[in-house]
Amino acid sequence: MNVQRWAAIGTGTISRSVIPDLQACAGAEVVLVHGRDAQKAGRFAEEFGIPESTDDYAAVLANESIDAVYIATPIGTHHALTRDALVAGKHVLVEKPIAMTAEQAADLFAIAESKNCFLMEAMWTKFNPAFKRLIEEINAGLIGEPRNIRAGFSVPWPEDESARWDRSLGGGALLDQGIYPLMLAHTVFGRPEVITARGNIRSDGLDLESHITLEFANGSFAQLTTGMTQFSDCSAAVAGQRGWLTLPAPFWATTDLVIHAGDAQHVFGVGNRTELGQEGNGYLPMLREVVDAVAAGRVEHPLHTADDTIAVLSTIDAIFAQLRRDRRQLTP
Repeated sequence: MNVQRWAAIGTGTISRSVIPDLQACAGAEVVLVHGRDAQKAGRFAEEFGIPESTDDYAAVLANESIDAVYIATPIGTHHALTRDALVAGKHVLVEKPIAMTAEQAADLFAIAESKNCFLMEAMWTKFNPAFKRLIEEINAGLIGEPRNIRAGFSVPWPEDESARWDRSLGGGALLDQGIYPLMLAHTVFGRPEVITARGNIRSDGLDLESHITLEFANGSFAQLTTGMTQFSDCSAAVAGQRGWLTLPAPFWATTDLVIHAGDAQHVFGVGNRTELGQEGNGYLPMLREVVDAVAAGRVEHPLHTADDTIAVLSTIDAIFAQLRRDRRQLTP
């Protein structure tokens, strides 16, 4: 296998977890790190044993020895940075969400296809053992036909100067947190027919919390919550005609699956808990698949496709439209 030479774009918290896992992938080598602050990038490179660092993004893209980039910068920068990388002929793995809107995401995937470059949103949850086992059990009919989903990701964050609280940088609850329960609903049921959302959105457009109901063609539904000023139950459950499956909190990162199906003791009692373990910091399963997909010449990964990514962002677009409409109605 030819070793892929990767550049890490961004030196924040998520990069500190993902980069060690990428370094552990056979067939990949992280050879450069980029950051807006040259000194921080240098310290990051030294800490993680990366040979080079720079604050010049154009130089990274002009470097013909770089095969792929991993982008972990504020959400509001994803579209522009990813677009430039694809135009330069680089394969790209970009943190979720891939962009601010479905239109921006579609633009990126069109460029990736035209350039024959791999592109994927780093939706690590879909690759993790507990989530994959959940989908396998649903497909095997363990709980019968799935009929409803309950999932939440609400955590009160201290208000500070971070990108989380800056709408221009993609801050707010929906794009950063709500994308996980929405992804679960889309994975199980597909695109919703009806979207109903209410919540709290600031005058600058920053969404603070929302509760969402999605209704699907066969009558199934999902009830979802997301927020950044209060807690919700951060587990998730998929229920059907014969029982239900629970991903314990935090469901997007859990290593366990609890099965409430079979005999009455498991349905109404504590359930049958399966521990599936974690590799590295939890990103290895996804990164290994990405490295293999790039090596195979794919432009997308079948487990998290362009259509999957665009569909969830389309739902987020619709939710934002409702939150903004309701805010206008309530404003004197």
